[in-house]
Amino acid sequence: MKPNRLKGKSTQELAALLHVKGRDQLLEKFVSLGLPDKKSEEYRYFDIEKLLDADYRTLDYIPKPLQEGKKIEIVDGVVTTAPKGLRIYYEQCDAMDMDHFDPLYYLGHILSPNVIKIEIDGDAELELVHHFTQSNTLIAYRIVVLNQSNRHATLYERFEEDNIANTLVLYGYDMHIAQDSTLRVVKTQHMQKQRYAMVASHRINVSQRANALLKSFDLGGDLGLQMLKVNLESYAHVEAGHLLYLNHASRRGTVSKIIHQGEHSTSQQEAKNILDGNARGIFDALIKVEHSAKYTKAHQNSKAILLHEDAYMVSKPQLEIYIDELEASHGSTTGQLDEKQLFYLRSRGISYVEARKMLVIAFANTLIETVKDSRHQEQISALFEEAFYSAHKELS
Repeated sequence: MKPNRLKGKSTQELAALLHVKGRDQLLEKFVSLGLPDKKSEEYRYFDIEKLLDADYRTLDYIPKPLQEGKKIEIVDGVVTTAPKGLRIYYEQCDAMDMDHFDPLYYLGHILSPNVIKIEIDGDAELELVHHFTQSNTLIAYRIVVLNQSNRHATLYERFEEDNIANTLVLYGYDMHIAQDSTLRVVKTQHMQKQRYAMVASHRINVSQRANALLKSFDLGGDLGLQMLKVNLESYAHVEAGHLLYLNHASRRGTVSKIIHQGEHSTSQQEAKNILDGNARGIFDALIKVEHSAKYTKAHQNSKAILLHEDAYMVSKPQLEIYIDELEASHGSTTGQLDEKQLFYLRSRGISYVEARKMLVIAFANTLIETVKDSRHQEQISALFEEAFYSAHKELS
């Protein structure tokens, strides 16, 4: 299957090509948006046309008997392992966001015969591992996450892959955070050696007086884009933090839309970006405050450090405001490491590589330390150092 062959097709032609039935609304929305290309605003700085022009085989996503384990494991879009007592099952999704900005959000739903539904009971802490084993494959799956009112849960997410090549992963969450609850999502992804590319397209609805704490740690190289749409109801809050450390010819980052719909809703979004080699980092983020969202507080900031003259940062923090009764700010800075600090460290006998590492770790730690669990903090720091040393070895 070449995704670009879907261009210009009618809903009937798409249904026949993709072998889907009863998804007319999704197909019509996908046709109205069209496949993204280099002219699409959200994909302007990402090599999406190259990915969509490749020829992939597709999978059948046949459910397997679940094995009991300490974590949720999804292998090539199929759940294989889950903790005992966790409600996780497949069903047709009846709660798509028909106003999402990303056409690949709809394509992912069209290609997924069923969604993976995870119901989190009580104050839980879960680990989710995505594992990819297939080369030359388009892997598409969707996950629906529900939690309970007045409860506080955490989901730690990471990615593993075999020695694969030329695989494209389209996945994402439809999260519904119940009122008066908190859901923390901590994503760690170290991509390397051009084994797979990914577009992760998420939709998150934060109910009244609920909290969404979203942390993403994207390290290494390759092609990966996180598309994020968050809707905030009255007194809802989202805190989003994005750490990006890239090397080589990678193209990765976050495109997001946080929409304040209810009164007294609040948002805090921070991106820290460290780019080496000829990497390109992307932070294209919009906070929109609707007429109905009086007394909103919205703050957004992006900071970037360029470690190489060929590195490039795309930083576009944006505010779209329709009311006067609010508090809002946004900003962006891009620079290099402080030469005086580097000189000071080297004058104390510290090597150039170690001095650079110490400074970028200090820059990154303000986000890493927001992860409350010390074990996961250590895992993220270890992956950060691994990516740093790997990049320096290959770039030197």
